[in-house]
Amino acid sequence: MPSWTGTWLSGLEAAGVTRAPDDWRGAKFGLPKEGPGSVATFNLRLGAVLLDLVLAGIVGAVINAFVHDPGLVAKQTAGIGALVALYAVLLPLGGATPGMRVARIRVRRLSGGWLNPIVALVRGVLVALTLPALFTDREGRGLHDKVVGSVVVRA
Repeated sequence: MPSWTGTWLSGLEAAGVTRAPDDWRGAKFGLPKEGPGSVATFNLRLGAVLLDLVLAGIVGAVINAFVHDPGLVAKQTAGIGALVALYAVLLPLGGATPGMRVARIRVRRLSGGWLNPIVALVRGVLVALTLPALFTDREGRGLHDKVVGSVVVRA
């Protein structure tokens, strides 16, 4: 018995929505159908951000270890700040955070090249808000990607 969650988790094909053979995620941006440079899957992106969250949590815990009696807000802010800093610093330098490197994906601008620091900071803040990253369009781009004009591709 199919349910809406089964359809949602199984993708568009389970809902009866199909693509033409010459229409794949990223085709309208001139990206290849598969292999390096193709649009990264949601699962790769999710795995990468989970690794980044763990790393940011560790950095936040280290920061909090040096703060005398941090309150709950300060504890949470350190981890979130570390996550945003990962994006703001590392995306302009090489297009990937540590989690993205493990998942073998990169963030690039649709116009080509890496994100600049301000755009990477905005993208990091939107990822930290979580909701924009959870909703993707037909092209596999989250709201945070649309706002800053980026796409996540396989390395």
